[in-house]
Amino acid sequence: MTLVPLPAFADNYIWMLQDGRHAIVVDPGDAEPVFDALARAHLQLAAILVTHHHADHTGGVAALREATGARVFGPAGETIPEPYTPLVQGEHAETLGLRFEVFDIPGHTAGHIAFFLPADAGRAEAPLLFCGDTLFSGGCGRLFEGTPTQMLASLDTLSQLPDDTRVCCGHEYTLANLRFARAVEPDNAELTQYTAHCESLRAQDVPTLPSQLGTERLINPFLRSREATVLQAVRAQAHLPADAAEAEVFAALRQWKNDFR
Repeated sequence: MTLVPLPAFADNYIWMLQDGRHAIVVDPGDAEPVFDALARAHLQLAAILVTHHHADHTGGVAALREATGARVFGPAGETIPEPYTPLVQGEHAETLGLRFEVFDIPGHTAGHIAFFLPADAGRAEAPLLFCGDTLFSGGCGRLFEGTPTQMLASLDTLSQLPDDTRVCCGHEYTLANLRFARAVEPDNAELTQYTAHCESLRAQDVPTLPSQLGTERLINPFLRSREATVLQAVRAQAHLPADAAEAEVFAALRQWKNDFR
């Protein structure tokens, strides 16, 4: 299966998996980039995976389903264009011989889910994680509907996946996220090296995604909120006491990012 990011809007990615004949797309906020890609490669759309209800991830679902007959899989706890197969953690989305595991990862939205394809569960060369707007390279999603406790738990769930997991998130936010990450951990050598790599990619108009989960554990402050360097920075920035709870630290880190310019 070939993985292809289809740019949409200003900074979205619609992810496509295709085998030369059939395709799966993830979070098609706009139908046109998908129709164009299907036509160019002479592909039949078999399935649509949806991580959460925001319009920039669902806006093209109805048109694509109507035109292709593709089956739609999405979160049971959110309003997704009907008809679709609702899924919760522990269930699976099966299509084209692939079996995607489903995780509940609330925080950005209340019913957000992720789709995970282990390397041994299909034709994936390395594990694939479609995580919508929960985990970004160098960052995480805003807390529109969930709580800091929920988002921290969701990121903990994703952080337990294998190091070589390819992180396929919904937006090209990487450079902005890394500017904030360097404010939090200016002496993080891995972060400095990764930033230079991503800046080089964007200078060539190449996506920074997918990233690797093992890299994210080394450079992403939202996966590192319990690390001493991050704790120290957040406590100083937000004037938190030394015994502040993990969720309080995480909430302060997310608010710091919200206000960061």
